[in-house]
Amino acid sequence: MIALPTADGRIEDYRLTGTPLTPRAPTRPLTRTAFAAAHVVSDPLRERNPWDTRPAVDWDGTLAFRTSLWDQGLGLAEAMDTAQRGMGVDWPTALELIQRTMAAAKAHPMKPRVACGAGTDHVALADLTTEDKIAAAYQTQAEAIEAAGGQLILMASRAFPAMGAGYDVYRSVYRRLIDGAREPVILHWLGDMFDPALKGYWGSENVAEASDFVLGLIGENPGKVDGIKISLLDQAHEEAFRARLPEGVRLYTGDDFNYADLIAGDGKQYSHALLGIFAAIAPAASQALDALAAGDLETYHRLLAPTVPLSREIFRAPTRFYKAGIAFLAWLNGHQRHFIMPAGFQSSRDIVHYAEVFRLADQANLLADPELAVRRMRVLAELNGID
Repeated sequence: MIALPTADGRIEDYRLTGTPLTPRAPTRPLTRTAFAAAHVVSDPLRERNPWDTRPAVDWDGTLAFRTSLWDQGLGLAEAMDTAQRGMGVDWPTALELIQRTMAAAKAHPMKPRVACGAGTDHVALADLTTEDKIAAAYQTQAEAIEAAGGQLILMASRAFPAMGAGYDVYRSVYRRLIDGAREPVILHWLGDMFDPALKGYWGSENVAEASDFVLGLIGENPGKVDGIKISLLDQAHEEAFRARLPEGVRLYTGDDFNYADLIAGDGKQYSHALLGIFAAIAPAASQALDALAAGDLETYHRLLAPTVPLSREIFRAPTRFYKAGIAFLAWLNGHQRHFIMPAGFQSSRDIVHYAEVFRLADQANLLADPELAVRRMRVLAELNGID
């Protein structure tokens, strides 16, 4: 029993009811590609001036967390916005993260897939004023990622909306990047609910018009596009978009509200996964995908259905603060010793939110060690004045 705050300002006793899932490897090859986007574990003992300097990273904890995902048969989307790119983690830290992760992945017995985010965040936005400068910034990161052995995810760049770029600028930059990549790339369409600075991405605030443009872009050289990750939190749009993709190009859902149905598919088509929530719900995600590969939709939905309310709480508006919930669950589940994030990002959510995440994680059978989780939740509650 633990005393937790409620949304209406009360303190209410909560008794745990979940039966924790035991992490395990899949029993068969999965029929969906699944990338979990993982966070970075800070080292608070070495952190100095967290708002003004590079973050101190607990490399052992960070890599151990990734290993736990690989052990369960999941791929990894590395150095994405989940890892606080542009929100506490700079490019030098992200590059070191990528290099360390790729070395660990190559040594892992399951040889997991790792795709890494290439962006433009090492150059000040005020200096990214032309298509040539944007392309050069991307290429700097892309070359470093390819040198480390990673597949490219071409992250959405704030530079395009900042300069009011039209279709011609997007096409010029992306053609260079797609056609020049060593391996087929993953494109990245992140909605402004995740980052307000990305409003109007692909050259239009009209989603239908933007969709037409990016589908045309992919169609110009589909052999060099592995897929596109879409994070617009719009199931109907994603289903319509994936139906128009060229054969062999994947739709990677980034929809942390509707992923269960999108991955299951409509009987004709389905989405793959590139999701921040998969790092937080790895045992349920892995075992559900294992069941799906066996054709067992009942078990698939039984495992994933209770994770959806949890994900919707973690990703609730303002959605860009979701990273705090991912790190919070990692702390509750013993993947890190503390609940400290780069730039103190844990302060982006309130105690009522964390209490609800705790309840929903329990109900989704995702508190690995209930006694540890209760003890840590109680500490956080006491820090917020709840005895």
